[in-house]
Amino acid sequence: MSFKTAKPIRAALALGLAAALPASAILAPAPVEAAAGDLDKAVAALRGISTMKADFVQTDRSGQSVGGVMTLKRPGKIRFEYEKGVPLLVVSNGKSMYMVDYEVNQVQRWPIKNSPLGALLDPSRDVKAYGKLLPSNHDDVVSIAVRDPKRPEFGAITLIFARDASAPGGLRLTHWVALDAQNHRTTVRLRNQRYGVSVADSAFTFRDPRRSSRRPG
Repeated sequence: MSFKTAKPIRAALALGLAAALPASAILAPAPVEAAAGDLDKAVAALRGISTMKADFVQTDRSGQSVGGVMTLKRPGKIRFEYEKGVPLLVVSNGKSMYMVDYEVNQVQRWPIKNSPLGALLDPSRDVKAYGKLLPSNHDDVVSIAVRDPKRPEFGAITLIFARDASAPGGLRLTHWVALDAQNHRTTVRLRNQRYGVSVADSAFTFRDPRRSSRRPG
């Protein structure tokens, strides 16, 4: 994919990794009520991920998609390495999220808590307090919407899991739909999830295009 094709992705990233599925794509026409205790199971599944790598495809509200590799490490670290030809990097060092644009040599920063991804990176803070189970079309799918009604500027995220005995907590995170304060949606789908892999902290640093030195990401 050329960077020209991926330009709409930059806008979505600047809005906090917010994706493009309407609610009707998550909620089924004849939904099945979630099982009791599934919220606790989802929180346990997120907390059970010490490290994870996965291939991802990110789709914005206009249907433009771009792929890459996601790396996650507790507590609070995540990296989105985009495919060749997309000079963007999104990385969190556990406290702040950065979007690095190597085409225009710019770096944007915002606190993790201000991003919808805060619910993924800090489940103990967000998912249990503000999570709500959603009906699903399949017994083996668990969907959780996370939103702080007192802080709408933080956006919202819907996390979708598939029941999988081999995944931490018995639930495998398959994708999420994020909504920012401007109602921009972004979908991130995962595949080839690998848990418990060795990940160095240096994976969550970046080359700052504004200067030659390397700084924590």
